[in-house]
Amino acid sequence: MGRLDGKTALITGSARGTGAATARIFAAEGAQVVVSDVLDERGEALARELGDAALYQHLDVSFEADWARALEATLGRFGSLDVLVNNAAVLLMKALPETELAEFQHVIAVNQAGTFLGMKAAVEPMKGAGGGSIVNVASIDGVRTQNGLVAYCASKWAVRGMTRVAALELGRYGIRVNTVCPEAGGPEMVAPYLPDGVDLEQVMAHQMPALASQKSRSIAERVDDVARTILFLASDDAASCTGSDFVVDGGNTAGLLRRAMPRA
Repeated sequence: MGRLDGKTALITGSARGTGAATARIFAAEGAQVVVSDVLDERGEALARELGDAALYQHLDVSFEADWARALEATLGRFGSLDVLVNNAAVLLMKALPETELAEFQHVIAVNQAGTFLGMKAAVEPMKGAGGGSIVNVASIDGVRTQNGLVAYCASKWAVRGMTRVAALELGRYGIRVNTVCPEAGGPEMVAPYLPDGVDLEQVMAHQMPALASQKSRSIAERVDDVARTILFLASDDAASCTGSDFVVDGGNTAGLLRRAMPRA
């Protein structure tokens, strides 16, 4: 028996990274999975890998018409929608004075408006199914901030707020809404901003100051941790969880570890 037996899940941004890891784990746990992305070749390849219980659907989350088509395809193939994972996102690393309005608005359109449109689209199908689970993927940059991420942080903080509103409004229909805030995301999002020759695995390991065991683990292993947290929230094991943040960050947001201060 899988933890998602009999459930249908739509995962955005699932052609790679956290979304792909989540799709694989969901399929292994018995779910029917709709892989959705704008990277059609990679998304189709993943759906073929997952077999008959998977469907690929092109979905630009910032377009409401794409959401309508995605829900029509999901219901047409599987008959219901029980889980929505709003994972699709874009990253912009730029100082505030250099960030153009169009760049800022693009990040908001995908990360924030895309999450809003996804939740809105899922309400009626989930009501028809007698309930469901929506998992919105934010970031530790939606819990604390960093310079150079004005657009990204704005979008991810907003995701956490929208999640709480949705949880309050949709709970009466048996729809749970939670946020996962990971430290480890898709490495392909970060890679374009690194100088040539920099080892991303080493960079990410260096950003694990609190939990020593994390330093020796790969990015893929930490991404799987995020996917397994999403699995928990999608499953009936999380029946009492709604309107909450689940931070998966190896202690990054616990506080500052100052070397000069007393420690064990």
